[in-house]
Amino acid sequence: MRVEYSKGERASRELIQLHRQTSEATSGRKMKVMLVFPPDWYPSEPYLSLPTLTAVLRATGHEVIQKDINLEMYDWYFSEDFLKRVLRRVPQQLDRLRKLSKKRELAEWERDVQLALCDLTREYMAALIKKAETAKHIVRSQEFYDADKLEWAINVFREITGAISLVYAPARICMPPMETDLSYKVFVSSELLDAVQDTQVNVYRDVFEHLLKPAIEAERPDVIGISIVLQQQLFSTMTFCALIKQHFPHIHVTIGGNTVTRLRDVLPDKPELFALFDSAVIYEGETAFLQLVEAVGAGRPLTDVPNVIYRDASGIHTSPLSFAEDMASLPPPDFDGLPLDKYFLPERILPYLATRGCYWGRCEFCDHGEGYAAGYRTKKIDEIMQDIRGLRDKYQTRHFHFTDESYPPALFRKLTRKLIETKMDIAWTTHMRFEKSLLDDAVWKDAVDSGCRYLHFGYESGNERVLKLMDKATTTEVIHRSLELSAGVGIWNHVMGFFGFPGERREDALDSIRFLEENKDLVHSIGFGTFDLSKHTPVAKNPEKFGVTAYKNPEWDLALDYYFTVKDGLSVEDAERVFEEFERNHHPGWDLRVFIREYIFLYVTRFGTNRLPALQFKPRFDDPVSSIAEKVC
Repeated sequence: MRVEYSKGERASRELIQLHRQTSEATSGRKMKVMLVFPPDWYPSEPYLSLPTLTAVLRATGHEVIQKDINLEMYDWYFSEDFLKRVLRRVPQQLDRLRKLSKKRELAEWERDVQLALCDLTREYMAALIKKAETAKHIVRSQEFYDADKLEWAINVFREITGAISLVYAPARICMPPMETDLSYKVFVSSELLDAVQDTQVNVYRDVFEHLLKPAIEAERPDVIGISIVLQQQLFSTMTFCALIKQHFPHIHVTIGGNTVTRLRDVLPDKPELFALFDSAVIYEGETAFLQLVEAVGAGRPLTDVPNVIYRDASGIHTSPLSFAEDMASLPPPDFDGLPLDKYFLPERILPYLATRGCYWGRCEFCDHGEGYAAGYRTKKIDEIMQDIRGLRDKYQTRHFHFTDESYPPALFRKLTRKLIETKMDIAWTTHMRFEKSLLDDAVWKDAVDSGCRYLHFGYESGNERVLKLMDKATTTEVIHRSLELSAGVGIWNHVMGFFGFPGERREDALDSIRFLEENKDLVHSIGFGTFDLSKHTPVAKNPEKFGVTAYKNPEWDLALDYYFTVKDGLSVEDAERVFEEFERNHHPGWDLRVFIREYIFLYVTRFGTNRLPALQFKPRFDDPVSSIAEKVC
């Protein structure tokens, strides 16, 4: 099933240009814009949304301040200043639990927290402060390439977030960040609003006071834009929006990003939530956000701006116009102003996007097409090479993450040849499908010679019946040969899959596992889970075709995934059991001491795949993992 892109009336380029001329004629001044990337995300490379918007805004003369608050937050977490704040919160948290115990019997987890808080002594915290600084030094220096030291540093980060969790409990602050939980349901708008006001669990209120508020006071922007990639980031984003409106009511606040686009049908009906911000940009944001900024500057209504939902005195409105960017007209991303040396890496890795959408666009489980109002587009190869060379030279880096949803085969061939011919001397990683058209020795020799070191492959399943149900249009023979060719030249293969696609039987799932085990020497790492019925997927839109019944809880008004039952095959619970069995019994070589993709990429680039057994997990009975971290995370 092809992705449906008819979302609103398509604005012509002529109309957009006319609006652009109107903006220039009536704006009267250039605007100051602050772009914010909120927690929680791993602080290992810049996220591309801010530099992409920044490039477009700066090209038209607007001033832009880029704030990666996620990065700044983690740098602050692992600092003397923040850990002393944690120590000061210990007696407050103990007092809160003591008062609570007089009203009712404490739950077991609350008693565990009480006991663990007693371990947060001055001496313990002083030692933790020293370890935090050492750990940050390790991940930002050449000591990163000592696997024992790197594993130690990651465990220190876990120990610290465990300690932080104790004073913000029942919140759980975790490393990796995606597991952080404020103890509220992010998919229920009323709970999200309650979390914003909860001074006990909401660490992002402190992050705002210490990091974002001083920056706003210093810069005094006219507009603040916040980019939301994961739904979990709604907690920090809505907290920031509420506090910005409280302290700086004159600033226009807009939100955008993948999650906002997926919630576009819900947001207009949530006035309590929408009261925290002024507008939302959906789909692609460059032209829309630029025109929004200029309309705000001129005091014009947002009526003619495409891809926006906005609030005014008469209510909440959705623009009937949609617009998709012309890739050739977009400048390369602009990372100026981001603290590139503060990311938790010893080398800079820059993201770059050459395409929009997915060239295949038929996988029945995928909702990536919902982020776009038009189909697949790409820059020309010479434009791509010019951008990469410019970024390499300007930011003094040779490491690139090509963040395309799935790199197209024809462009893959062109890119590798051009990188070789121009002696670009970069190392790069990207995301791929298993394609029959790439089963050629020369393709993979070009790939590795061009600097390709690490590939994320969409495996999904090793059972051909299930692959057909998914419309993956590949076979196990193609998968095997692709793994063989890429591994043979020294490219790290990371395969991603899941159990429980509607119609998949237990024997199909076991078949998929067997395929991986039989090819364990070609598969270097794995990322597995269970099927999620996301609201915008073809499966959710055509449930009868897949024998699916979705259960939509009306109280879960911001839900992007649904619980479901199936007519045939594995149930949700069955799929979870298969996954748990796989987690317990899979090839031990896939258990890595380091799980962060950018870290593996740098190790592969430095050592090659033949040296990476150093990253494989080795159980140690004397491993000093903190009991505090174990109790809360």
